[in-house]
Amino acid sequence: MDYGKFQYEQSKKIHSMKQHQRTGQVKELKFRPHINDHDLGIKIHYVERFLEEGNKAKVALVFRGREMIRSEIGTELMQKMITALGSKAIVESPPKFEGTSMTMVLAPAAPPKSTSKESKGMEDDPSSPKD
Repeated sequence: MDYGKFQYEQSKKIHSMKQHQRTGQVKELKFRPHINDHDLGIKIHYVERFLEEGNKAKVALVFRGREMIRSEIGTELMQKMITALGSKAIVESPPKFEGTSMTMVLAPAAPPKSTSKESKGMEDDPSSPKD
């Protein structure tokens, strides 16, 4: 085997490994302390979608002016979000107050759903033996 063929096979192997590699991102979501229940539900839905895709979610609650005095409102909202997500999310870093915002990081509890053709094609394969 010549060296050129060896290099070509190695590059193909590295390329296929990179294709199947899943990289997650950190998606950020911001909101304010005086948020309506319906709007909070929409924000929770966004976080669920981020987690289902396999990304981490950084939730930032931004305070302005006199809102900084009432930080317990922010803590309650963060706890509502954690309980609403339930077993879908793992709290990677708990809510903490940093400057004018309160942040926490959530990670997906389960690996993301695979939508590959191989998993779908196995059920409808006519060549597979049936019992």
